[in-house]
Amino acid sequence: MTIILNSDDIKKCIQLNDELIPIIEEAFKSLALGKTVMPPILRLDIEKYHGESDVKAAYIDGLDSYAIKVASGFFNNPKLGIPSSNGLMILLDSQTGVIKTVLLDKGYLTDVRTAIAGAISAKYLSNSDSSIAGVIGAGIQARLQLESLLLVRKINKAYIWARETEKANKFCEELKHLNINLEVCKLIEDVVKKSDIVITTTPSKTPLIKNDWLKKGLHITAMGSDAEMKNELEPLIVKSCDYYIPDSLSQTKILGELHHAINKNIVPADKTYNELGNIILNPNLGRKNKDDITICDLTGTGVQDTAIARHTFEKATKLKLGTKVG
Repeated sequence: MTIILNSDDIKKCIQLNDELIPIIEEAFKSLALGKTVMPPILRLDIEKYHGESDVKAAYIDGLDSYAIKVASGFFNNPKLGIPSSNGLMILLDSQTGVIKTVLLDKGYLTDVRTAIAGAISAKYLSNSDSSIAGVIGAGIQARLQLESLLLVRKINKAYIWARETEKANKFCEELKHLNINLEVCKLIEDVVKKSDIVITTTPSKTPLIKNDWLKKGLHITAMGSDAEMKNELEPLIVKSCDYYIPDSLSQTKILGELHHAINKNIVPADKTYNELGNIILNPNLGRKNKDDITICDLTGTGVQDTAIARHTFEKATKLKLGTKVG
């Protein structure tokens, strides 16, 4: 018997809150400990419509189910009045491969687990007294990243930059309920220099943040570079920062910010870095003092999808949600 969960069912189970932080942390720890089977991402680019679709999957040793996810990002969609992200997840039995549930989340679970990963990176890598955030971009992920950051840091002011000032102003208007001071900046440089934590959330193919702008104590969560051509940070930053932390080193070498630093011979291809899961397991591997500059390179991992899909199914089962088929 397979359970079909629609987006309304899923949103009754999953909200952006601190309940999800340990769920996603455990996934990252499993990845760092080598307790997962996670194949390379399959991606299809639809350049004509500024879109892409990715397939991600991961089995975590010892768990009774695993997820396969299809997620799409079509970045012209907001102009059409529809969200840029979409997709679904399938949860299968680890022993038999039987489909346990199909989660028709329309990209919601991907958006949420990505935002939670951003919160986790700030939790372990930014200074604990960070109070000023900078957000590059003004889409759905920019909003969720800022909201999730508030779960781990006492942010009282945030600077926002977007290519379209009107969109940045709308972003601030829609997030008034956060009760923090939101200010639009015309220059990315101003956002970087004024902030303790900077989050990049764009599909940019050219670097937005320059190495010369970095200041002592800054933490950057870069989550937009999840394809080979995407690049939000000047590649030199990977070398000049005190700690570069990938979510998955094997992935960031081929499609993250690290990928561009390797291609430009700024860092050697065989250089190793502690992953985010290693930092969660041992925070002493990360930031050592208030002046350290830290970078977290988030490309999105299949283990996050398996973790949140399993959690959603467990909660839906308890709440007796969904439609049974088969």
